[in-house]
Amino acid sequence: MDRIRIVGGNALNGIIPISGAKNAALPLMIASLLTSDTLTLENVPHLADVEGLIRILGNHGVDIAVNGRREHQDGSYSRTVHFTCRTVADTTAPYELVSKMRASFWVIGPLLAREGQARVSLPGGCAIGTRPVDLFIEGLTALGAEMEIDGGYINAKAPKGGLIGARYTFPKVSVGATHVMLMAASLARGTTVIGNAAREPEVVDLANCLNAMGAKISGAGTSTITIEGVTSLSGARHRVLPDRIETGTYAMAVAMTGGDVTLSGTDISLLDTAIEAIRRAGAEVSAVEGGIRVIGHGDAIRPVDIVTEPFPGFPTDLQAQFMGLMTRANGISHVTETIFENRFMHVQELARLGAKITLSGQTARIEGVTRLRGAPVMATDLRASVSLVIGGLAAEGETMVSRVYHLDRGFERLEEKLTRCGAIVERISD
Repeated sequence: MDRIRIVGGNALNGIIPISGAKNAALPLMIASLLTSDTLTLENVPHLADVEGLIRILGNHGVDIAVNGRREHQDGSYSRTVHFTCRTVADTTAPYELVSKMRASFWVIGPLLAREGQARVSLPGGCAIGTRPVDLFIEGLTALGAEMEIDGGYINAKAPKGGLIGARYTFPKVSVGATHVMLMAASLARGTTVIGNAAREPEVVDLANCLNAMGAKISGAGTSTITIEGVTSLSGARHRVLPDRIETGTYAMAVAMTGGDVTLSGTDISLLDTAIEAIRRAGAEVSAVEGGIRVIGHGDAIRPVDIVTEPFPGFPTDLQAQFMGLMTRANGISHVTETIFENRFMHVQELARLGAKITLSGQTARIEGVTRLRGAPVMATDLRASVSLVIGGLAAEGETMVSRVYHLDRGFERLEEKLTRCGAIVERISD
């Protein structure tokens, strides 16, 4: 099993190219099930989750062609992938595939809309809370689907003639359920109005792609989205938006280690709240042509309190990384997690590096320390694992991060990107 070795203490200087967003690429790939034409996606990241979903879509009959990767002048890689589902080969998404990645459960929407039926295993993914599927069930039921849970599977069936447009308001904001409703309602008869919809940029990206395929969606990016159903969708060509979580992660790494880094191929407007928190912590962050420039001052980190919230609030996917940054702040900070109930598993591993963190319910109290010390640590989930990398970059001595397969699910070529900026990071294969 691979490990990542980090020797801390080096400031980061240079350019880090930002990849396409995993959280946007996955629903966009699933949208290929909605049409018999080819959906071409540019800027698709090379990640374990993306490769896993490619296998799942292949099970449903999607033919996939990858243009390969070509290195550009800025050192980035941009893949273009073509997805073609002439006919749906199987409307069952089996446990052995869906259990490995929660997002694969989202195929239930397109399968139900296009084929009128779906049998999908209950999902898996990171162990950061129960993340129930009740919102998916309620939303699709509002469109006329019959939903039954049997033996760990959801059996879904559309009414004769297909799904029917309806008004539905989510009792709680859910990005995944909003994705599914957008896809399902695009082929429903009549108009669907979704209330309390997720406002994340990835939702907007999916809506833009669906509209390019012939859907009629308005209001994406607001809490009310309207979808006028169409009889069919065509192919399209769409570029995956930059990964705002990767952007925020590297910005926090620079803020913690010090240095001057340009994050290329990204957009500062994708994460206003997180950028403001990083600035309050003492780093300089500014928009530049083609990206974002971050200047960190290392030992001059200021304590900042944050609360995770749905977009446009502070992203839960950056909570662990920000906590890593706060371990070196000159004072006491607080991090409150409101999205997932089990997303503090990185606390005990950061403590191995010398962090002083105490938990009280949903809030972590972080007392900044003057130095962190390298140690062996273990990744527990995707975002927690990269917080340990950030900690290791600023720690004295060697940090060894095990179970890095979590990192491979969401961070493309992390070691290479950091090494190019002066970090000592290497992957060790046992």
